[in-house]
Amino acid sequence: MPGDIGGAQAQLLSAAQMSISARVRGVKLSDLDTAIWEDKSLTKAWAMRRTMFLIPSKDLALFVRGSALRAEREVRWVLGRGVPAAKLEGLVEAVLAALDEPVTTSALAAKLSRSTGFKVKQKVGGVGWGNRKKVPWVDFGALSLPAHYLLHLAGARGVYCSGPNAGSESTFVRADRWIPHWKDMPRIQAEKELLVRYLRAHGPSTVADFTIWTGMTAGDAKRVWSLAEDDMVSIDVEGWSASVLHDDLPELADAHLDRPVVRLLPFFDSFLLGHRSHRNIVGPGEHGQVYRPAGWVSPVLLVDGRAAGVWSHIRKNGTLEVDVRPFASLAPRVSSLVREEAEELGRFFDCPQVKVS
Repeated sequence: MPGDIGGAQAQLLSAAQMSISARVRGVKLSDLDTAIWEDKSLTKAWAMRRTMFLIPSKDLALFVRGSALRAEREVRWVLGRGVPAAKLEGLVEAVLAALDEPVTTSALAAKLSRSTGFKVKQKVGGVGWGNRKKVPWVDFGALSLPAHYLLHLAGARGVYCSGPNAGSESTFVRADRWIPHWKDMPRIQAEKELLVRYLRAHGPSTVADFTIWTGMTAGDAKRVWSLAEDDMVSIDVEGWSASVLHDDLPELADAHLDRPVVRLLPFFDSFLLGHRSHRNIVGPGEHGQVYRPAGWVSPVLLVDGRAAGVWSHIRKNGTLEVDVRPFASLAPRVSSLVREEAEELGRFFDCPQVKVS
């Protein structure tokens, strides 16, 4: 299911899991933990925009290879600093080789030092704005690069994912050493299939929307867009032109609602991140309450596909407290469905008591 929505964004793993619960009735948090860490049918990995996503393991190559042009920008940046291409490719190969088991970035730096002779030092910075924690950096010719940045370079060439935490630290491991029955795919094939998945989840859309969603350059996005142009049809959406997959047009044309559709979407839900403009979801007066500074996207009360408010929750001693702040008065039927959604979230978290305000 996360593959059908273009991946569940997982800077906050709990938010990605809640995105799934909003779409799959009856699933519990414990089910998803089992799927990620035991069955390995779901995988956490960097993909579009070099952002963490929760992705079906069988689709991991599609999402990572399909969005690798974003990681290629990091390769170009290093080459632009005068590093010879052959030397950089050697480093990337060494990084991928070191990911043959789940390793932290500190362990990765140590393995690289042993296998390649690169010097490793501890420096402040390189992990988020204003972070004063010392982290490992690798001396690479005239450049000194934080160890975690090497993972982004490796993402342009190989496929890896998150492993289980080592204490409070994240680990990373090559997909072929983590996912049972791993299957890779060529980049060109993955790029076209990723575009098809994007359009199926977010169409009608434009190439500018796809550019923002993937994090590619405009030129790269246009080239990938051209791979599936024969499968698209252009339609008018309230005065602006956008594209949709030809095969999806009949279903969209026949779509109708028998009753209000209400969902409590979490932070960074994929539905809120598919387009450059968000006018299809939220009005200009409420835009700042949903799309906040520093890239934060609020949890949203969604009614018939439109943002009708924001919300928050707290879990404490087996009780789930849900606080909903609508942008305007809600109809009684909608208010009742909001409470049903909160009860469903309580079942997901295995909280026997649910309070809604």
